[in-house]
Amino acid sequence: MEEQQLISACVEKWDFNWLLHRAAQRVGAAFADEIAKFGISLRGQLILQALANEEEVQRTQLKLGAMLGLDKTTLTSELDKLERLGLIMRVPDPKDRRVRTPVITDAGQELQKQAGDALAEVERGFHARFSAEEMTVIRKALSDLARGEGPMHGSCI
Repeated sequence: MEEQQLISACVEKWDFNWLLHRAAQRVGAAFADEIAKFGISLRGQLILQALANEEEVQRTQLKLGAMLGLDKTTLTSELDKLERLGLIMRVPDPKDRRVRTPVITDAGQELQKQAGDALAEVERGFHARFSAEEMTVIRKALSDLARGEGPMHGSCI
């Protein structure tokens, strides 16, 4: 009960940015707890999802990082972990040995599907708090805020 009173007091006092941040923390923690059951991180799942959805499109590490909003160091670290687990492999470009193209393996495809289904279930739990109409408004508002103007800083997760 005390925690609920504290949360209520904070929600009444704090601004829009604080509320968005706290909501993102709550959702992010639920997703992180679920994905940990699969032995990967949320960033790892994001990478696997991008690679699994790339029908015949081969993205270099550099292009993949730009697409996902992950800096080179973070992306390389995640790719190293995924490769050690046998979920991806990095194929050298025959034209330029410095360029590597991450490719998802069959094991990576399977894990990504299972993890994606589990995360979708977590998301459904959050959606259940709202009516369909409320979710439409929330999604539109968040999409509008995410598009915004000016440069984006930091990774997407």
